[in-house]
Amino acid sequence: MFKPDREQGFAKAALDLMGECQVLSTPENFELFYAFSAGENPAITQVMGAVIAATKPFTPELLQDLRMRCLSGARPALAMEAVGSNMSAKIDDVLTKLETASRETVDYKNTLSAATGELGSDRSPTDQRKLVDGLIAATREMEQRTKSLEDELQASPTQVTELRDKLDNVRKESLTDPLTNIANHKAFDDAVKAAEDAVAHGEEACLLLCDIDFFKKFNDTWGHQTGDQVLRLVASCLSENTKGRDTAARYGGEEFAVLLRGTSLEAATRVAGQIRQTVETKKLVKKSTGDVLCTITISIGVSQFSPGEPTEAVISRADACLYGAKHNGRNLVIHQNDARMAALETSAA
Repeated sequence: MFKPDREQGFAKAALDLMGECQVLSTPENFELFYAFSAGENPAITQVMGAVIAATKPFTPELLQDLRMRCLSGARPALAMEAVGSNMSAKIDDVLTKLETASRETVDYKNTLSAATGELGSDRSPTDQRKLVDGLIAATREMEQRTKSLEDELQASPTQVTELRDKLDNVRKESLTDPLTNIANHKAFDDAVKAAEDAVAHGEEACLLLCDIDFFKKFNDTWGHQTGDQVLRLVASCLSENTKGRDTAARYGGEEFAVLLRGTSLEAATRVAGQIRQTVETKKLVKKSTGDVLCTITISIGVSQFSPGEPTEAVISRADACLYGAKHNGRNLVIHQNDARMAALETSAA
């Protein structure tokens, strides 16, 4: 669940492990080792665990490969850089063409000015004819250059539009969890900021924090690939039960968050119940025999935003309700006004 002291523990463990493995303390490397310490990325856990167990070095090439394959932000960042470079190159190309056209226009103007002066001088018909022929040739050359520039500039908007489309795709990818194909933590943070503004103007909004029950058991018993399937199934259930301005996101590991806009606490609790029931219908089946291995369940905590209240308080309240759902037997939904929360607070006191 969402505990600051736990996150600090992961950070310390990541830094300590980086020192033990003699890995340079860069933000990029820290992100990898934090993910390993938190156990939130099965692929990183498997690969890095094998390297550590074999006491092999973490080479820059290995670290880069891990970032590209296993971290959702690495590939979009690289793609964003490539699109940005292409966009910059296209702009530079257009500017260069315009500068060239400007110089050619000045040269043509100078040619006309010089010819105007010479036409008035005492020249023979033959010289006058040569001068006129030169003007005609310069004019035709200028027309060709202008036509060429026009064609190139007309093609530029299409190329820029293609780059913009690629940029939009990269932005979408940077906000999507690659495993579950729903919103990632960054997208959730952006949605929460928008919800805060809406709540300040009188709109209702609620937060669901969801945690898969006994998720570690799935990984330990049937492996990380099965665990990944469970995560995708739960993400699919969240998507099925959210719509419009709602945001279903993978918060980290086996934890999910759902932001419900324009929704009262009562309605949000009903949505949470629908999600819980949908997840409960999902079962792990052994493909070779068709045997049901187990049923998937989740626990959900529900809290409501209040105008001017820090988001941390809303998350903390939902997290407490999630803990209450776990404490009361799991596979439950508990909201902030649930009587079971009062009983839990009394027993804790």
